[in-house]
Amino acid sequence: MSTEDKERNNSSEVQDQKSRTANRDSSAGKPESGAAASITLFFFLGLAASMVLGWVIFPQLLYSQKRQPIQFNHAMHNEMVDNGCESCHFFREDGTYSGVPKLAQCIDCHEEVQGESAEEEKFVTQYVQQEREVPWLVYSRQPPCVFFSHAAHVKMGQMDCVSCHGPVGESETLKTYEANRITGISRDIWGSNIAGFKKNSWDRMKMDDCSECHQRENVNQNSVQTHKGGCFVCHK
Repeated sequence: MSTEDKERNNSSEVQDQKSRTANRDSSAGKPESGAAASITLFFFLGLAASMVLGWVIFPQLLYSQKRQPIQFNHAMHNEMVDNGCESCHFFREDGTYSGVPKLAQCIDCHEEVQGESAEEEKFVTQYVQQEREVPWLVYSRQPPCVFFSHAAHVKMGQMDCVSCHGPVGESETLKTYEANRITGISRDIWGSNIAGFKKNSWDRMKMDDCSECHQRENVNQNSVQTHKGGCFVCHK
């Protein structure tokens, strides 16, 4: 091989080596496309898993489900009374409702079993005849730090019960009671949707909902104070 041929070969090898070195240097600062795709995939999988855990599974674990001791037919009873809800749910002197009726209000009509309903027989034999109050689970019971004047809203504000409690008077059975395992408060207070979305005014009973309604109706805000626990205290 001549000297010229050797020089050409050496020059070609040098150029090839420089080219390979340049390619390695240019690719050293860039992550592999496959690794980048894997990282992106794992990120979105983790995000989806956390959303399912926090928005679906956790609420199911947070709330315990309980059945009412007796299935109550509001629709049937509403047909037999004259004053709707107020026929059974009375005002206290401080303007709050007395909650669920006491046994004394039911005995006149349920001293003996009427019809063939198993729930009716259970009510009479286990509660009326034994003079035991029914341990009803109250969906709308507020935390102890809350004082809410029903009279101010029903009498003065002319609000219908449906606005806050929904069409309970049309129901033939009672829905499952869901209680927060940590606070013991009914899920109806905080709302069934963990994101806070609601379709109806009665989907939840939080302070924000009260504030929105007061602002919308241009209620004098001096009549409403905020308790240190974050709950509305409505004064007559």
